[in-house]
Amino acid sequence: MANFVGPTSGGMKVVIDTLGEGYVAAGHERILVVPGRRDHIEETASGIVVSVRSPKLTPQYRMIATPWRALDVLDRFRPTTIEVSDKWTLSPAGRWAAKRGVGSVMFSHERLSDMLAMWMRRSFGVEAAVGALNRRLAKEFDAVVVTSRFAADEFEDTGARLELVPLGVDLLTFNPSAGTPVDDGVLKLVYAGRLSHEKSPQLAVATAAELHRRGRAVRMDLYGTGPDQKELEEIAGDAPVFFHGFVDGRAELAKRFAAADVSLSVCPAETFGLAVLEALACGTPVVTANRGGARELVDASAGASGAPEPASLADAVESLVPRLGPVLRAGARATAEKYTWRSTIQRMLALHEDLVTEVPYRSLRGVDRFRRRG
Repeated sequence: MANFVGPTSGGMKVVIDTLGEGYVAAGHERILVVPGRRDHIEETASGIVVSVRSPKLTPQYRMIATPWRALDVLDRFRPTTIEVSDKWTLSPAGRWAAKRGVGSVMFSHERLSDMLAMWMRRSFGVEAAVGALNRRLAKEFDAVVVTSRFAADEFEDTGARLELVPLGVDLLTFNPSAGTPVDDGVLKLVYAGRLSHEKSPQLAVATAAELHRRGRAVRMDLYGTGPDQKELEEIAGDAPVFFHGFVDGRAELAKRFAAADVSLSVCPAETFGLAVLEALACGTPVVTANRGGARELVDASAGASGAPEPASLADAVESLVPRLGPVLRAGARATAEKYTWRSTIQRMLALHEDLVTEVPYRSLRGVDRFRRRG
């Protein structure tokens, strides 16, 4: 079950789709419940996808506003375990599962305290509210999956059963042969992600602008959509920063990563950093903030880090310039190769199997009922 999944979704959609494909390949039935323009059900090679009619929260994303309608889907399909990738309107699924003896997993994709502070641009009152929510989630779900130690810290002292499961990367699609940087004396930077301040694209653009101010020949290409583009254009000023919008296709995104000298993934609130792994897999070194889950993926053999402010991050980029070349690119690739989707899927399947308390009979009559009533 997930919210905020749409046609231009980034990391979360990749995670949900890849896990689902892995579950089906392992012989399991997988049902995905997501928000949609209308009630709809589709049987795909990766399982059944149920869309629940939901309002738009932003031009790109919808959110299931009436959780009982999503829970009704669960009642019809009677799953053996559930995996919820949302801490907001879908969190009642934990109580639903507990009442029915169904195993439940909360997949924590974000650190709420940091995300809300960045979204609201203030931190007053956020810690207490998020702490109360996390304690409730810890009680209502059998397990909470986190992808980094940074993400795990938010659940300290909540009593949650925490499972640390790092994500993986498609090492075939994202590989150094996808593209080659052009050696023309211009330092080529890349950013791929949502253009919204909880992802800190402002820091990435300001870093490029700082390098330009210092006299460094630089070019920055941004791939993604979001509400902050106008603000980012103002931050860039006269620096050579280019906005390309959403890149449709993982192979095309790999080409853009592989053609860059350095990828910027500088959000200090990132709990993992799928874009970090994708860039590294292409042999492109990464600069991250020195705080956050992305920092746990990058060491000196694969990139550099700096404090989350433009001058420090620009220094980190400058520190890589003398090292750009085959050795650093090989180090980036070797780091990415430590993270495979196969390992992630196996660990998640082991967790689901551990949580199964009963295996109720489910027939396709559930599909028929949804079609009639939807």
